[in-house]
Order: sequence, then structure tokens, then C-alpha cells
Amino acid sequence: MTTDEETTPAPAAEAGHRSAKRAIVGRLSWGVADQAVCSMTNFAVGIYVARSLGLAAFGVFSLAWVTYGVVLSVSRGLATDPLVVRFSGVPGWAWRGAATRSTGTALAVGGVVGAVSLVVGLGVGGRVGPAFAALGVVLPALLLQDAWRFSFFAVGTGRKAFLNDLLAGLALVPALLVAARVDTVAAFVLAWGTAAAVAAGYGCLQSGIRPRLTGARAWVREHRDLGYRYLVENVGVSGASQLRAYGLGAIVGVSAVGVIRGAELLLGPFLAVLMGLSLVTVAEAARVLRRASHRLATFCLLLGGGQAVAALFWGGALLLVPDRIGEFVLGGVWNAASELIVPATLGVAGASLGVGATVGLRALGAARRSLRSQLFASAAYVGGGLGGAAAGGTVGSAWGVAAATVVSSAVWWLQLRSALREHHQKPIPEVRKP
Repeated sequence: MTTDEETTPAPAAEAGHRSAKRAIVGRLSWGVADQAVCSMTNFAVGIYVARSLGLAAFGVFSLAWVTYGVVLSVSRGLATDPLVVRFSGVPGWAWRGAATRSTGTALAVGGVVGAVSLVVGLGVGGRVGPAFAALGVVLPALLLQDAWRFSFFAVGTGRKAFLNDLLAGLALVPALLVAARVDTVAAFVLAWGTAAAVAAGYGCLQSGIRPRLTGARAWVREHRDLGYRYLVENVGVSGASQLRAYGLGAIVGVSAVGVIRGAELLLGPFLAVLMGLSLVTVAEAARVLRRASHRLATFCLLLGGGQAVAALFWGGALLLVPDRIGEFVLGGVWNAASELIVPATLGVAGASLGVGATVGLRALGAARRSLRSQLFASAAYVGGGLGGAAAGGTVGSAWGVAAATVVSSAVWWLQLRSALREHHQKPIPEVRKP
């Protein structure tokens, strides 16, 4: 015979469950707020540059932007992805030590690659060279600021990441006004990086720690089982975008790169969320895995499905935008970019659905399956984008990418299903203080 105490949940347990739910909602809310700031900032930069420089120069800026995405992928793979996977929800002392070395690794990547970009840019000259030289100067600040955001979400202090990005957005305003007076692509790249430098410095004050460059080698060595695979995986994502951009410029012309970027700006809020989603969701998925691993699949499905539906609604709203408003926002880029709204929306929706599975694989630490999926997705993206460009120009490239993302999403989910089957709820070892 059972007693009331045995059949009635303990009030303390119920309170703890509600408190855990509130904590999850709070962390996700700060993540959404942070991504909103990032989206608005990226959108504002893109729009301002497009209106200020015109289509051809905007294409050059877009090449620098895409190149930054490749370097950012290297930094995240080596520095911050292992941090989020292995140091989310750990004791504060463990996070501080890891964050010190992780941010130092990001700063080191920015310094090395930035120096190469500076030398190459100065050597190339012409229209493209100054933009890449300027990118080389600001890369360390850009990567460090991004690393702080990952670090704050890993420890569960998303509010600090939000404030950091808000400061970067505010610092951009005067920087862009100065760049507009100079009226060159390099000036806008420097303005973008200057704002990041302000936020990167503020991140040191927020965290109370300093990036340790001397710990970069040890960090990479200790987490090479994840870091190297995530490096290849991340570079596959951004490298595919860069190959498509360069190939599209060669096949159709550099103006076509600006048109594609213009269409991406229209879907900017979702693209920004997709690029930085791991700030919140990988850390949160890792917590779900630690506490209730059977809920991970549902978490991933809700995440990917919700984003896909939201992307479709946003794309539908864009189709209703009058031409005069579109021209006011994008200037001369609008007419060509508006033709890509439908395929671009479908592409983002397909990628959004796949993000749910990507997050699940990251939380499981299934780096091999994640890498396998990403290599397929990258090859499909480049093949669809360039094959479509050869067959139908800029519009054909957009439709080719849309088809590639939908197929790739299915592959991601198949890999997650297999990874979940292999996962036998192995206990996660506690982080022990040395």
C-alpha cells in the first residue's frame, strides 16, 4: 500500500522542475534577443553599404564578407565549438579556464589569417585588394568578439552576449557615418571591424578574464577529436559559400554576387540566426542531453521546424513588399534581388529544418556523422549553385541552392536518427577540478 507521500510529487521537486523550465526559457529568450540584435546589425550594414557604394562595389564588399565567414568558421571549429559542447553547464572555475584558452585561440586565428589577408590584399591591389587588406586588419577583433558571445552562452549568461552585441551595433553608427565620407569598400570594412573591436574589449571587462594566446596550442591539442572535425565541417559551410560566390562572379559577373547578397539581406534575420544559432541551441541541447536525453529529438524537431515555418512566413511577406519600398531599402539592387525571393526563401526554410538535426549531432558529440553530413551538404550547395548558374544565370543559381538545401536537410536528419540509436545514454563524466 502506498502512502500519500509516495504518490504525491514533492513540492520541492515540482518547484525545481518549474525553475529549470524558467531557466531554459530565460536562456533561449536572451539568445533570441541577441540574434535579433545581430540580425539588425548585419542587415543595417548590408543595406547601408549597398545604398552607398552601388552594385559593383557592393559585390566586392560581399566577397570580403564571405571570406570573413570562412575564417570565422575556422575560429569556431578550433576555438568555440569545443567550448560549447564540453563546457556548457559546468562549474564556473572550469568555464573560466576554458574560456581563457578558447578566446585566446580565436584571437590567434585572427592574427595569423589577418596577417595573410593583409599581405595578399596589398599585393593584389585594384578594386578587391584594399578590401581584403582592411579585412586583415580587423579580423582579430571580429573573431574575438564572436568568441565572447559563444563563451557567455556556454556559461548561461546570455544577457552579457546581448549587451556585447548591442554595444557593437551602437558603435557601428558613427563608424559607418565616417566610412560614408570616405566612400570606399575598405572604409566600410574598417568601420565594421572597429565596432567589433569596441565590443571585444568590453567582453574582457564583462568576463573579468583575458584571452591567453599561449594557451591556444594546448587548447587545440586537447580538443582535436572535435576541433579538427568541426573545423573541416565549418569550413565546408563557409567555403561552399565562397566557392559559389567566386564561381558565380566568374560565370555571370561580379554584379551577380551583389544580387545574391541583396536577396540574402532580405532574408537576413533568418540567415543571421542560422549562422549563429549554435550560440544558444548547442549549449541548450547539451544541457537537455545531460538531464533528459530522451527529449533531445523533440527539442531538435521543434527547433528546426519552427525556424522553417517562420522563414516561409517571412518570405511570403517579402513578396507583398511594393517595389518603391524595396528600391528605397536596397536601391538599384532591389529589382534583381526581388526575383530571387521565392528560391531564396525555400533555401533558407530547408536549411532551417536541417539546423535542428545539426544541433542534435553537435550535442551528442557525433563529430564523424556531423562531418559526413556537412561534406555532402557543401558539395550539394556548390554543385547546385554553380550548375544552376551555368544553366540559368543568377536565378538558376538560387534555385539550384534551394534544391540542394532541401536534400541536405534530409541527410542531416537521417544521420541524427542513426546517432540517437547509437547513443545508449552513457553517463557524461563530471568535470573534475585539477
